[in-house]
Amino acid sequence: MAHPIRVGVGGWSFEPWDETFYPSGLSKSKQLAYISRKMTAVEVNATYYSSFKPGSFAKWAETTPDGFVFSLKAHRFSTVRNTREDMKKSVDLFLGQGITELKDKLGPINWQFPATRKFDAEYFNNFLSVLPKEKDKLPLRNALEVRGSGFDVPEFYDLLTKHGATVVYAEDDEFPKLRHEGSNFAVARLMQSQSSKAAGYPSAEIGRLAKLVSGWAKSQDVFAFFTSGAKERNPAAAMALQAKLGGSPKTPAEAEALAAAKAGSSKPAAAKAAKRPAAAKPQKKVVGARKKK
Repeated sequence: MAHPIRVGVGGWSFEPWDETFYPSGLSKSKQLAYISRKMTAVEVNATYYSSFKPGSFAKWAETTPDGFVFSLKAHRFSTVRNTREDMKKSVDLFLGQGITELKDKLGPINWQFPATRKFDAEYFNNFLSVLPKEKDKLPLRNALEVRGSGFDVPEFYDLLTKHGATVVYAEDDEFPKLRHEGSNFAVARLMQSQSSKAAGYPSAEIGRLAKLVSGWAKSQDVFAFFTSGAKERNPAAAMALQAKLGGSPKTPAEAEALAAAKAGSSKPAAAKAAKRPAAAKPQKKVVGARKKK
């Protein structure tokens, strides 16, 4: 039996999406509710830069439907420590901020390392050894995103398997494309969307990605996120991949109800937005995103 495939984007608040994805006039406060009813997962970039209170995670969980999942980017300081003691302090600090308030909506945790960090067996054995397999009795799925050299070796994959972790498959020409089969879950970050394509990718590429993750789903839960690239196209890319997989959420009617309710009460705002040229608006960041992350 195939495992579930969850598809989403990085973040949920990005001003160009007000033109390319969100219904006209939908308030910022309703965007998470809307996107979580059109997709099945989201990667939270904001946790890479800042800490949050337990109430924030609880509110995210309450806002989203059953089955929706949040993948969290671990804080950037947690993956630059050199001693095992400092690694543990930073990891515990990130995990202790209240992320388990997400409960069963907590998806993979992405521990992203800088490109300057090359593979060193002792270093990564130390890091993996301080990652707990559960927190507050909630299972944790730890995924390492590495961007340096020397990782595509059996020793690295063996360490991941030993510690119950995996490596992020990052599809971008700048980073190594690493695939680990020794885990019960897989994480993909797809970073090559194009502004010239309505769905971010040519249809043949959407088909290729669908075949790729479907193959993984024979033995692993799969989490696929469209990030970076032409970010304004990423929601369309996620929707296209979902449609190709035949695994769209069961809550689109709820999303349309949110849109209809807002449209009915904000016609002037919608008309104003429709008249405003998209190019005149500065492109703000996706929630928590800076540069190509």
